[in-house]
Amino acid sequence: MVLELYLDLLSQPCRAVYIFAKKNGIPFELRTVELLKGQHRNKEFLPVNSLQRVPVLKDGDFVLSESVAILIYLSCKYQTADHWYPSDLQARMRIHEYLGWHADRIRSTFGVSLWAQVLAPLIGVQLPEEKLKRNRTAVDQALQHLEDKFLGDKAFLTSQQVTLADLMALEELMQCVAVGYDVFAGRPRLAAWHKRVKAFLGTDLWQETHEYILNILELAANKKLPQPSPEAYANMMLRISRIP
Repeated sequence: MVLELYLDLLSQPCRAVYIFAKKNGIPFELRTVELLKGQHRNKEFLPVNSLQRVPVLKDGDFVLSESVAILIYLSCKYQTADHWYPSDLQARMRIHEYLGWHADRIRSTFGVSLWAQVLAPLIGVQLPEEKLKRNRTAVDQALQHLEDKFLGDKAFLTSQQVTLADLMALEELMQCVAVGYDVFAGRPRLAAWHKRVKAFLGTDLWQETHEYILNILELAANKKLPQPSPEAYANMMLRISRIP
């Protein structure tokens, strides 16, 4: 039975999973779930993931949600190159150390610019300026920690080779870049890391994965994004209300 991945490339974690599977030649069937259309809230999707979230992996009768778990599952099942998720315990724990910090400091912070410029306006909402200022401060602090604590003088975040940590971090930063927030400006170490990861992935995979997100402002300006469904609207309002 063919592996199925339920994804929307608007989503940062979905892009990380997509990149990993493609880069490692893992065969899968893509099941696109359009978040803006509320397809993750449809009754058809409910049996796939009762949490109504993507990404989701379906491997026969085995169903797995959450991007980190999916990436680890894929790396173990398909015995991908050791640098992704090293067999060495301490090297592996460095990845988990980053992923734990990422979930707390990056995941809920770096997507706010996209919400402010694209997603909130889709439903007629404008984020207060004071929230945006607080978010920029939080992003700048997180970027500094990303450089100093994790990247340091290494080629990649946890070692001299690319790992799962780099994919997760990359896609959050690209969410900012897509809406004109250059998180690499004035940060040469981070900019060099970005170039190394991009070169490692290759031009074709890079463009294939990021075509949608890097054109999101143009799509929004030309009103080519789908109008959020009623199911998506309520969820989007809840997400906006949780922005500190």
